[in-house]
Amino acid sequence: MSELPPMRVDHAGIAVESIPEAEPLLYALGCEKIHEEPSLYGDFTWATYVLGDASRLELIAPRGDSDSFLTDFLAENGPGLHHVTLEVADLDAAIEALEARDVHITGHQEFEHWGEAFVSPTNPTGVLFQLMEYYDGYAEAREAGCRLFVGGESL
Repeated sequence: MSELPPMRVDHAGIAVESIPEAEPLLYALGCEKIHEEPSLYGDFTWATYVLGDASRLELIAPRGDSDSFLTDFLAENGPGLHHVTLEVADLDAAIEALEARDVHITGHQEFEHWGEAFVSPTNPTGVLFQLMEYYDGYAEAREAGCRLFVGGESL
C-alpha cells in the first residue's frame, strides 16, 4: 500500500452569507484577518484569519446572485463548517495512497500556484476534506505572503 506523504491541518473553512457580518466574531475570539480575495474559479470570496502561531480559519461567502456550490450549501445547511483543508507535501502521492485505502477522491484540479482534491463528505465523518499542495509562487502572488502558510512555510 502506498505511503501517505506528510500532511497537516491547514485551516477550517466556514460558509457564511456575508464575511463582514461574520468576521466580528472571529475578531472577538482574537483572530487577525490577513487576506481576502475573490475565488479564481467560483462565485465566492474567501478570507483568511490567523489565531496564534499556527491556527487558521477561513470564511467563504457567495459573491453575486448566481447559484454555486456555496449557495446550495448555505440553502441546505445554513452557515457553518464547510470543509477542513489538509496541506499535503505531495498531492498526487496523497491521492494514490488514499485511493489505495478505498477513500473516494473527487474534484482533483491543478492551478498555477496550487493543486487540490477533495475527500467526499459521504465518508463516515461527514466532513468535506480539501487536500491542498502549495506550489512555488503561491505566497508571492498574495499580499499576506508566507503568513498564509502554517508556521510561515509550506510543507
